[in-house]
Amino acid sequence: MSKNPPVFPDYSPGVMSLIPLFYVGWADSVLSPSEVKLIDKKISALGFLTSKDKDILSDWCNPSKPPSKELFKNWVSILKKASKEMPAESRKSLADIGIEMALKTAHKEDSDAVHWHSPDTKASILELEKALGLVSLEGFSHVFSPAQIEQERIEILDKSNLDVKELTAILDDDYPEFRNRLRTLFSDAAFKYPELPDKDDFRLHVLQWTKYLADQGLGSISYPKEVGGEDDMGKYCALFEMLGYHDLSLAIKFGVQFGLFGGSIQWLGTEKHHQKYLKDTGSLDLLGCFAMTETGHGSNVRGLQTTATYDPESDEIIVNTPTEMDGKEYIGNALHGRMASVFAQLIVNGENHGVHAILVPYRDDAGNPLPGIRVKDCGYKLGLNGVDNGRLWFENIRVPRENLLNKFGNIDGDGNYSSPIKNPSRRFFTMLGTLVGGRVCVPRAGLSAAKSGLTIAIRHALNRRQFAPSENEPETLLLDYPSHQRRLMPLLAKAYALDFGLTYLAKRFVNKSEEDIREIETLAAGLKSYATWFTTESLQECREACGGKGYLAENRFADLKADSDIFTTFEGDNTVLMQLVAKGLLSDFKKEFHDEGFKAVWKMVSNQIYSSVAEKNPIATRNTDVEHLLDIEWQLSAFRFRERKQLYGVSQRLRSLMGKRLAPNDAYMRCQTHMLSLANAYVERVVLEQFAEVVK
Repeated sequence: MSKNPPVFPDYSPGVMSLIPLFYVGWADSVLSPSEVKLIDKKISALGFLTSKDKDILSDWCNPSKPPSKELFKNWVSILKKASKEMPAESRKSLADIGIEMALKTAHKEDSDAVHWHSPDTKASILELEKALGLVSLEGFSHVFSPAQIEQERIEILDKSNLDVKELTAILDDDYPEFRNRLRTLFSDAAFKYPELPDKDDFRLHVLQWTKYLADQGLGSISYPKEVGGEDDMGKYCALFEMLGYHDLSLAIKFGVQFGLFGGSIQWLGTEKHHQKYLKDTGSLDLLGCFAMTETGHGSNVRGLQTTATYDPESDEIIVNTPTEMDGKEYIGNALHGRMASVFAQLIVNGENHGVHAILVPYRDDAGNPLPGIRVKDCGYKLGLNGVDNGRLWFENIRVPRENLLNKFGNIDGDGNYSSPIKNPSRRFFTMLGTLVGGRVCVPRAGLSAAKSGLTIAIRHALNRRQFAPSENEPETLLLDYPSHQRRLMPLLAKAYALDFGLTYLAKRFVNKSEEDIREIETLAAGLKSYATWFTTESLQECREACGGKGYLAENRFADLKADSDIFTTFEGDNTVLMQLVAKGLLSDFKKEFHDEGFKAVWKMVSNQIYSSVAEKNPIATRNTDVEHLLDIEWQLSAFRFRERKQLYGVSQRLRSLMGKRLAPNDAYMRCQTHMLSLANAYVERVVLEQFAEVVK
């Protein structure tokens, strides 16, 4: 059975007069913070609106709840009908159309329509229209000029055969409308870059930006629908990438609040935690932080020294920092936050059950640290000074037992610990695996910074001229020099390739299953490292390619370089992560050939690899013609060959060293540089495969 269309009320003349403004305001699916503030202020001052009118219009002003498709269609229907009945010369502005609609409604209701003829009434609506920048009807001729033939749009044709819109659609992947909404939002005056050298002022500015995003409903995108979210991790990944184009301090602040703090509650907590905390987290009513890293232990999460000891007498958990070096380090949101997800060794009945997360309030409503909590500002940094990083220490802080995020480890009412995963090592890695989203998103924002830098450098090279072939000829464009092309074009190509690779990773992560989560973790660690190293490398090259202009702060390289530099070490130090990639590959290799003799398998497989690649291998065939070298199938075969050969080589080295009775850890230390080379070959093979898929 088909649903009946929604029934809309007969609007008053006051509401009718403003429908054109609301239609155009919402036409791009965004009411920006500036627009919301302006509309609220102006509407409250309009004397011809009743209190009921203002309630309706206030509801239409909620940025986190855009008008439904049905309501929007209703507006279009009303506007088309009104415009059709108006002479073309009377349709000069939205205010003209609104006044005409109000007049017709007033006559229809047999009301006094005198004040709708008043110049003051029209002037007040025109003032609002101009303040919102809605001064042209040209882009809405399909609604406001239904009887007229629309003017043909004159476009500058691209001399190349590149379809920019089609390429944009590929890069926007599954979220073109959402990305356009964000592009509109970030171009709003409220998101204008400030010049705030003082870190405290800048932090407050970024906090306000984050609040604007939360007001738009963007903070809870990845959360379950039951707590007001959209349950759409793919959209969250796209959002994080778009934040990287605007400002990396905002991206990190947003990621800490909604991704790390909120994500820990979502993925490590259970339904009771979701219901109690996620809605307030998504709206920014509850500011929180993610307290994992410790000063003395860095990437060694398993070796954290902070303790969370269960006290059966009070039914509480006591969180304690044993020494100064065990303080939580570099915690984003530490200065603005009120609650922390604290990762600590959970001790129940004298037994250590490994690292778990506990929610610990550390500030009161007035923003003062609670007794027993010490918070210290990390101070000025190389970049990201819009993020309030700090250090935290806990002196025997008591929290209710229910504050344990207990998806993977629970303490029942009798004080007994239990876990659905009995093996402590597997439990630890499963818990960390649920938080891999950070490694999926961080390189996307980092790559956005590289894309911004490349765009700036290439546009500069298409405008800047230097040296002429002769006195009577114009100077040569920078990008016409082969040396300049060699500096920038390979970086541009790799930026596209990494975009496709990171999109592939995000889709794998969003659609993950228990069977492939280990592979996704390996892929995330590798791509995060490779992409953020690329960002650092490419921004330096782009800055140099712009000469002195690139050194000016107004051209963004100062901020892009400083803000993205830390991406190579947070969410895991890149060198450490690449070692984990190699270990993952070696573990899979060992499992693959576990039941057969290593030497026999090595000989068999290596012979197969050599013979399968030989036909297209330029070394073996001496074939170096362009067609052969540019053949994507040969390139893929070569990259796969390199990776597999390095995998066998590292495996042989490890086996040989262990055969000499070297401890496994010492053997791995001896092979570290080879493992890093293997990890690099693996990532480049994956990226090339995804590039080839998109090209197809």
